[in-house]
Parts: sequence; structure tokens; C-alpha cells
Amino acid sequence: MINNTQFKQFLTILLFVLISSIVQGQSKPKEDRYIGKYCEGTGDADFLRLIDESFAFFHPNPVVPNLTMVYKPEWDTFTEGAGWGAWWIQNSYGFSYASTPFLQEPWSSMLQRSWDIFWDNQGDGKRKGLWGDGKPNNLSELIAPDGCLGDAAAPGRIAFRQGDGNVEIHDWFYEATAAGVVMQSEILLVGRDLKTIKHYLPKMERACNFIEKARDTTNNLFLVGPACNLLAPSYGGVKQPYGSFGKGYLAGLTITYLAALDRMTELYKLTGDKEKLAEYEYRKKITCQSLPKLMTPDGYFVKSVEPGGLKHGVLGQKQFGYLEGVANADAVALRVVDDRTAESIYKQIAAFPAIRPFDFLLTNAPGLDDTYWNYGNTTGKGMGGINEFGCWVNGGVWGTVEGRAILMYYRLGKFEDIRRSATRAMKWAKDFRMDAPWSQSGENSNNIWSDSGQFRVGGVAVMIDNFAIPAATIRGLFDCEYRSDCLILRPRIPGSITRYTQKEPIRFGEKRLYLSCMNGGPKVKSLKINGKPVNIKSSNEVILLNNELPMMAKIEITTEGGWTNELPTTVYPTVPALLTENSTKTKASAELPDSLKRPFAVLSAMKSLLTNEPAADYDRAFITAAIETCEDARLRVTMDPGPGYFRPITVERKSGINQFYEKTALSMYNGFSNRMAGYAEKGTMQQKRVAALFSEAQK
Repeated sequence: MINNTQFKQFLTILLFVLISSIVQGQSKPKEDRYIGKYCEGTGDADFLRLIDESFAFFHPNPVVPNLTMVYKPEWDTFTEGAGWGAWWIQNSYGFSYASTPFLQEPWSSMLQRSWDIFWDNQGDGKRKGLWGDGKPNNLSELIAPDGCLGDAAAPGRIAFRQGDGNVEIHDWFYEATAAGVVMQSEILLVGRDLKTIKHYLPKMERACNFIEKARDTTNNLFLVGPACNLLAPSYGGVKQPYGSFGKGYLAGLTITYLAALDRMTELYKLTGDKEKLAEYEYRKKITCQSLPKLMTPDGYFVKSVEPGGLKHGVLGQKQFGYLEGVANADAVALRVVDDRTAESIYKQIAAFPAIRPFDFLLTNAPGLDDTYWNYGNTTGKGMGGINEFGCWVNGGVWGTVEGRAILMYYRLGKFEDIRRSATRAMKWAKDFRMDAPWSQSGENSNNIWSDSGQFRVGGVAVMIDNFAIPAATIRGLFDCEYRSDCLILRPRIPGSITRYTQKEPIRFGEKRLYLSCMNGGPKVKSLKINGKPVNIKSSNEVILLNNELPMMAKIEITTEGGWTNELPTTVYPTVPALLTENSTKTKASAELPDSLKRPFAVLSAMKSLLTNEPAADYDRAFITAAIETCEDARLRVTMDPGPGYFRPITVERKSGINQFYEKTALSMYNGFSNRMAGYAEKGTMQQKRVAALFSEAQK
């Protein structure tokens, strides 16, 4: 028997154990399960919902803006959107780069056609830009050097220089040309089609040779003049003694071109061209060796360096004492720098809150004092609306840049930075205000382009720039890197998510890979392909060799090592939601607008006629998207959009959004109709047969 003292001790111990168990149970994070349309998982349901709804931007849907809304039926390509009738490299770059791995048809082919607008208008030393309304102007008469791309392009015309500002003093658009090579390389490395690669490589070589002519062989940097940086015209070059602006060494050009050279070498490995491979590996080597000349002692990139050695963009300097956002984010996102340098760049950004006042990364902070329009004045006040700090390219916020910033955060495991950025962007998207740029350093209390004037579309602004943010929110999860013989994955699933499964595949040539991760940290613990364990060569990454992958592969990755605990810092905008309990009922009860009844009927009939038609996969994919867009116009009218997050959803704005959906559905129908007319006029025998089926569907 036990005495009273022993019994009391026993009760005390038992009580302690019970209390400890309760406390431990309460301290564990809630294991929410999220089952979405495009992904599912356990852990942080809000972050999983963010990823799921990011996927929705790349599919017709009634909740958030999507790619159908930036489709131009007259060209059968994307366009900038919001009434801007062209395709800009600097605006589309972030979206294009981040979305390429997972973009499905019809959008993957449409992306290439959009970039073809530039390649088809590439400078050759003879052709004029023809930019404008048919009357000669300072852009239309420009004849660019061979290989040069440009600022904006449309079928048959191109602006070879940045078109805003004092075009007469602008240099050729060097960094935009380099970005064009990066983007085309990514498309080709994802697609892995040798015939297509050999078609584009000569054009890309001409672009690289054009850039090489600006290389200073004394230091291997690139000596270039005003407004040739990617987010131009914020680079002013170097002010000369008599007030003109000359050339300097632009950091962004070296960074973007180095990313292009890295990918070009992979393409030459694919084609087996050893001579070109050796040439481009040498270019890559000397360019990489020049990088330290463009950096501060604290380990981040300046904006530019004068020929005499003075650096622009060094925090704390009396003159040119700002932090450059774009080039630094790109250096990390594009893997131009090693992990140590990536960390030092991020450390400086994180230590300087002024460059992210509203979660988004500014182009620079504080204001630039070295532009040609306000040299010596950091605020730009008195120079006109868009030239003031925080409005345009001096301290403004661009979705195209923010997408690359998110890729930087993923690489370094900075998940709360991603959450804040992508959540703020989602709020703007659900308000249907994907402005470009966001003004007032991202606060966007008013927007000079979208709140009034010729680019106002019923209070709605959907622009290609801001698709970069949801695209990067997806691509960064596995930090995809395409090489000549393999695909490298570096899982970067947010630490608050314990299990993640992606229902949408990523592309690797003709292969489709379905990714999942049991998330325990940044280190790879194990790998299975279609249920079979596979040896891993490194804990830092998963290397998937092309010749060992099946056509359809289920890639299961388990990671370990632990993530730093981070508490959510913002509330996710759940209204309206991608998935709703009454979505089926609402679809059934809503009425199609009169303008869409015939297009919907014709498309539905055409879809049925194409069911067993060979070599019509693209047309089937387009029709499916067009039909879904009609359905979304029906459904959107019945939805509660909520009160709005940054811009109130008034009765007028709700009507404007509904009309925008209707207009988008008509555009998709008109685009397909135009394509069928082209098939009938000058298509192949197979295409003429498809066009005949369309005629039948219209009866």
C-alpha cells in the first residue's frame, strides 16, 4: 500500500503530465487541410488558397482577372491590356519568365506568338521602326543596328528606343534586348524542340552580337547611354560638363545579359554546336568576372558606374545615394549570383524599409538624383506628374519587377515577404485594379493612367505586368531551373505548409510532371518518381534527367532541416473565393447575356465536332477556354464581389466588371473566328478541314 504522502506525490505527477500534454497540444499549429482546384495540402490553409487562386489567373474563372482578359483577337496574341495597344518587353518580362514552366495551351503557344512580334520586327540595320499612326515621328523613322529589339512592338512596327521622354538622347534598348534573349531561351529550354530552337537561335545570336558591341574590352563591362535599362528611362547615363548625358556602365545590362548567356550555352549543348558553345561560354566567363566591379563593399549591386569609377546607387553617399531595386532582385531571381551574394543583397533590402513601404519592392529608394529630367533632385517635384518619386520609374512599383522579387524571396526562403506581397496583389486583383505601375510607391491612392484618361476602362484595369506576381508565386515553389539535359528542382514550399500537392503539371519538353512535397525544410531527404524510390545526389536540389523521366511523372519529394517559424503578418482576401459551395447552383440559374448566346452555341457545337479530329489539340484547348469564358460571364453577374479592398466595389464598378467579362468572352470568340478565317484562306489541308467544321457549327 502507498501512504498519503506517496499518493499526493502521485497525483501531483499525474496532474503535471496532464497539464503538459494539454499545453503541448495547444502549442501545435492547427493542421488545416485545403483541397483546391489546382493544388491541395495541409498546414497553412491561407497560403494554400493563395497558391490555388494564383493558378486561377492562368485559367478562365469568375473570381480574379485571367489571361483571356489580355488577349487581342486581331493579333491572336497577348497585349499589354487596359487599352495599351502593344506588347512591351519590360512590362511582360516578369510574367513571361515566371509562367513558362506551367503555362498550358492555348496560352503557351500564344506566349510565343506574342514574343514573335519582337523577333519579326528585329532591327537589321535597314528597316524603319514605323512606330506610330502612319505619320513620321521620332520613333517611326529610327533604323536600329542589326539584332536590336526594342521598347514596344505591334505587328509590322516597333519602337527601337524607349518611347517615353527625350527619345533623341536615348540609346538603343540594350537591356530589353538581353531580356528578350532570356525569355526566348526559357521558352526553348522548356519546350526542348530542336527544330524550333534552330529557328530562333540565329535571331538570338544577332541580339547577343548587338550587345557585345557595347562591351568595353578593358574591363568587360558594357558602356551604354541613357534609357537603355530594362525599366527605362530611369537610367540617365553620365552627365557631361556641358549638360549633355553620355555613357556609363549599367549594372542591369550585365546582370540580364549574363542570365541570357547562361541559357544560350544550354541551348548550344542541346543542339551539339561545340564551336558556338565555346564562344558563348567565354562570353559568359568574362561577363561573370566583371560583376564585382558593379558591387558595393556591402555586397549589393549599384545602378551604374561612371567611366571614371564613381558609382551610382550606394546607400549613404551624399550624391547618388540610393538603393537600386530592379537589378538586385534580378540578380538573385535569375541566379546570376551565388547564394552568399544573394543573401547579402537581400540583407540590404531587408535592412532598408524605405524600399518596401507598402510590401512591394520599389524600383529605387530614396529618389534618383541622376536621371536626365531631374538631375540633382531626388523628388522630381515640379517636373510633371509621372516624374515625381513614387509614381513611375523613379521609386514606383511595377508588377513585372515584383514577380522577380518574389522569386528572390523564394530562393532564400523568405516566405512572409512572399505572403505580404502576393496577398496585397491579390487584394488589388479582386478589386480588378491590376494597375501598372501602382503609384504613390505602391499605395496607389490614385493612378494617373487608370483613374482617368484614355486608358480608363470602366474602372477596370487588367494589365500583363501584374500577372508576374501570381506566376512567381507558383514557379518559386520548386524554383525550377531548366538545363540542356535535366530539370533542377529546389523545393521552397512555405514552412507553414506541411504537405503540398500540385494538380497542374509543369512542362519539360513533351513530358508532364506532377509535383508534391512532404515539407520538412530546405534539404531534400528523399525522392520518388511514379512511386519508385530514386537515389538523390545532393540534399540541396533534385536533378531530373530528361532521358530517365517517363512522359507522365508523379514527382514526390520529402524535405527536412526545418524552416524558421514565421507568424502570418496579413489577412488573406477570401471574398470572392475561387471555390464556393453554391457555384454549381449559381451556374445553372444564371442567364447568358444576349450578346453571348450565339457565340456560346457555336463554340459548343464546334467543340463537339472537333472531338475526334486529329492534330487539333490547340484549337480544342482554345475553344474550351472560350466556352469557359462565356460561362464565367454568366456566373460573375450573380456573384457577390464583396465591398472591395483598396477600391470600393460600387454598383457602377460591379457593372463595369460584369461588362468586362462579357467583352472578354466576345474577344475570345472573335479570335477563334479570325483563326478559322485564316485557316480557310491559307491553311494546310488539315486546317481547311477544321475551318469547314467551323462553318458547319455556325449553321
